[in-house]
This record gives sequence, structure tokens and C-alpha cells, in this order.
Amino acid sequence: MLPVLFGVLAGLGFGLLAVAVRSALVRGGDPGVGAIVVSPVAFGIALAAAAVHSDLGHVHPDDLWPFLLIGLLVPGASQILFIHSVRLAGPSRAAILIGVAPLVSALLATVFLGEPVQVGLVIGTLVVVAGGVFLVAERARPKEFQALGMAAALLCAVMFGVRDNLVRSASTHRHPPPLLATAATLLGACLLLLAYLLVARRRKLRERLRPSLRAFLPAGLTLGFAYAFLVEGLAHGRVTVVAPLNATQSIWGVLFAAIIVGRSELIGRRTVIAGLLIVAGGALIGATR
Repeated sequence: MLPVLFGVLAGLGFGLLAVAVRSALVRGGDPGVGAIVVSPVAFGIALAAAAVHSDLGHVHPDDLWPFLLIGLLVPGASQILFIHSVRLAGPSRAAILIGVAPLVSALLATVFLGEPVQVGLVIGTLVVVAGGVFLVAERARPKEFQALGMAAALLCAVMFGVRDNLVRSASTHRHPPPLLATAATLLGACLLLLAYLLVARRRKLRERLRPSLRAFLPAGLTLGFAYAFLVEGLAHGRVTVVAPLNATQSIWGVLFAAIIVGRSELIGRRTVIAGLLIVAGGALIGATR
């Protein structure tokens, strides 16, 4: 029962994240500065959860450094892309395209980790591609929509797929407590984002940090709890149970966008069908791996 509950809560959390980011941007949060707000808040939540589980004294530092490096990529660099994908394509469409990540993960695992090609992967791939076709073919889009946002969301999905395989590879040699491994990845993200801001946004950091902190704090809390629920779900149950439930984040993103953002998101029949197909394809791939 717990894996199902945590999987559902993770899907809800990640689906809500896109809408939380969009709300932060509407409130005047800076996309670049906002990224450094989201990751430290999520890191604090993961570290607190690890402390509650008494994990802090049961790990060797050498077991954590691969996860710290992985965090530089995801959610480090990917966090900047994700915020811009929401800004340019809207929360619902960004959430849908990020749902392609299970397909990318499975394809990379087949090529680089030698995982077998299964029927579920083939069928799931066709379903995901069909969802992408529906999304590209939609006619009604928000007036501020830019195709570059969809490209950024797809790149995020690719980065998530790379992350999944790097974590799987690192976990075969090291076995730190899951919540501490999550905290290490989020710490890696904080380090990269801080370096990015000091190099690229140093002049505007001081004047934009405070308003961005207020605007992006809910998004950071959402990311932290979503990560914690996902890790707890994977710690209590099988990946084939938790991953498909977490994959529903795309359709939750559409639902939350429709409720919270409203008509300006222009969510039509094709958008909903695209979300359902990509979720179904990703869930099928995850369930058969």
C-alpha cells in the first residue's frame, strides 16, 4: 500500500511543480535566479527527511560523490531548462513532454547498459510518439507560446533519461541510503546553479534574489516533497509499481494547469489526448522493464 501511496503523491508533486514554476514567473520571479531558490529548498527537505530516518550516520562519504556529480546535470542544469520550458511553452505542455523521459531512459539502457528490448518498450514507444504527434498537431495554443519551450522540455526529458541510467549504474556499486543520495544530487544542483549565477547573472543577483525567493519558494517545497515521496516509494516497493504512478505527473500537470491557470493555457482535446498517450506509453515502458 505504501509504494502506491508514495508513487501517487510523487506524481502529484511533480505535476504540480510546473504550475508552481509558472505562478512564480507570473509573480515576477527571475527564471535564472529562481533555479537557485528551488534546489536549495528541495535539498533542505531531503536532508531533513534523511535525518528523520536516521540515515546521516549510516553512509560513507565516498558513496555519495557519484550522486553529487549526477546532480550537476539533473536537477542542476535541467532546472534552468525546465523553468524556461514552462515560461515559453506553458506548464501543461512542458509537463506532457517531460513525460517522454521513461522512453529516453529505456532506450539509453538498451544501448548502453545492455537491457533487453521488450514488447512493452516497442508498444510504449509507439504510444509516446503518437502522443507527441497529437501535441505538435494542436492548433490552439497560448499567445505567448514559443516552440523553443517544447524543445527545452524535450531536452529536459533526455537529461532525465540520462540521469536514470547514471543513477542505476552508480547504485550497482554503491548503496547509500536513498534519501541521502537524493540530498547529494540536490546539493550538486545547488553548486552548479550557484556557479552559473555568479558567472552569468552576478550583476542582477542582488536585486532579483529577494523577489525570486518569495516567488519560487512554493516550487522548491513542491520539488523537495515530490523527490522525497518518489524515493520513499522506491525504497518500499518495486520500480514497476512506483515508476508508472510517478509517470502520471504529465496528466496531473495538465489537470492542475486547467484548474489553476485557467483558460489562458488553452488546453484542448488534442492536449489532453497527448498527455494521456504519453503517460500511458511511459507507464507501459516502466511497468515492463
